[in-house]
Order: sequence, then structure tokens, then C-alpha cells
Amino acid sequence: MRIAFIGLGNMGAPMARNLAAAGHSVTGVDLASVEIDGVSMASSIAGAASGVDVAITMLPDGGALRAVAEELIPALTAPACWIDCSTVDIAACRDVHSTAKAAGLHALDAPVSGGVGGAEAGTLTFMCGGSEDAFATAQPLFDIMGAKAVHCGAGGAGQAAKICNNMILGATMIVTCEAFALADRLGLDRQAMFDVVSTSSGASWSVNTYCPAPGIGPEAPSDRNYAPGFATELMAKDLALAEAAAEEVGSQILIGRRAAEIYRTFLGHGGAGKDFSAVLQMLEEASPAEN
Repeated sequence: MRIAFIGLGNMGAPMARNLAAAGHSVTGVDLASVEIDGVSMASSIAGAASGVDVAITMLPDGGALRAVAEELIPALTAPACWIDCSTVDIAACRDVHSTAKAAGLHALDAPVSGGVGGAEAGTLTFMCGGSEDAFATAQPLFDIMGAKAVHCGAGGAGQAAKICNNMILGATMIVTCEAFALADRLGLDRQAMFDVVSTSSGASWSVNTYCPAPGIGPEAPSDRNYAPGFATELMAKDLALAEAAAEEVGSQILIGRRAAEIYRTFLGHGGAGKDFSAVLQMLEEASPAEN
């Protein structure tokens, strides 16, 4: 396929590289000057999108998505497919879906889970909202960039799934870190803690796959001084999106809101630029009264 890829940061760059390595013709656009093996760079969104079969975007927020949509949608020729892999507010997502549909384009919101490691390895999970036709067009590309793609429903359903998933992830990581911090103060060996929890009812992705305690379990960001696989800033952003979505529909998210507060606090206490699992450091340093 002829593909335009807009947004070539930590996630977008390896995704575009994997598509090019699989034989697709990929033209990229980014605000920064980047070089990616197999990817031709264009100086404008319109230049990249002219005559393509598919456009893929990976953008930081809803404002950026709306701004890119103003340039991208007129540059695409129907029935091209636009796959937006950003994680943004549902309102922005639905608005650009509507505009794209009115222009005769297929559109798919397809936020991802798996972090930078998943983008590099091509093992991402895509959560998709849009038409069956759009999903069918995108499926071969998802097979290259990821390990799984789920069609969740109409436009916006992918964003809804991502928001709910990451609310679970954020809260689960916090309580995992609290448990390790408590185990430390109780004198429990971390390896023994992992061996018990990872094979018991407390098992979770945050424990078994992404353990926040260094040197325990499979390699994770905690073993690399918490260099971000999924940055604290991104977790705080996703939890804020969950708060906004819950307020919009009148849903109660008591634990989700508390998790959002904790990550915002962590950003002000050394968490900026670190993986979200580094919240363990803040909890370990906190006094009993602060806990």
C-alpha cells in the first residue's frame, strides 16, 4: 500500500519502520527532523497524503488531531482510509470521524497498547472504532505493526476501550507498587513476594510482565533505571481522559480518580521523564504518615 504516516515520535517511528520493512511505500511527516529506514520524508501533510491508500496518525492529543485533520482530510482522495492511532478525548475523535466520513473517507480510531517496546517489536494491540470496511482495510497493516487488533464498534469505540484499559492499568500498577513497598517494610524478600503473587490471586500484568521492582521477573523498565516504556506523563494524560469521559457520561470512577491524583502528584515528585512504574520510588520514600 501507499501510506502516509504523520507523527514519527517514539511510537510512530518504529511503527512506520515496520511497515516499510514489510514492503509498503511509506512517506512520513513530523515536526522534528527525523530519519527512518525505508521511510521517505515529506515537508507537508498534503505532500505526504497525496494519492495514498492509507494515512496513519500518531499524535499527542485532541488539539493536535483536530489541527492535522484540517490539513489531512482535504489532501486524501476517497475512498482512502485514515487510521488514527493517537490516544485522545472521545469528542475530538468523533468530530474528526464525522468530518472524514462526510469527505467520503474510511476512518478508524485505533489507539494502541504495548508501549515503545511493542511498537519496535510489532506486538502492539490495536483497539479500533469505525466501520467494518475500514477495519478490513487496516487489518493487514495491524498484522505487521501488532499482535492483535480488536474491532470494538463504531467511531470512538477504540478510544473508549483504550481509556478503560489504561484506567485499569494505572490503578493496578499503583496498588502493585504499594504492595511491594509494604512488603519491603514488613521485611519480605522481593523475589519471594513476586514468586507468590505472580502465581496467586494477586497476579496481573503489572506484576507478572512489568514488575516495578528492579531485578524481579521479566526485564522491564525498572531494570533500566525506569527509562520509559510508557512515560508517567502519558499515564497521567490517559487517566485525565478517563476522568473527563466519566464526567461526561456520569460514571463513578472512585479508584480511577484517585489513581489520576497519585500520578499527578508523582509528576511533581520526580516522576517526569520516568516510566509510570517508577511510582514505586515515591511510595518507598514516603513516610508512614504520608502513606
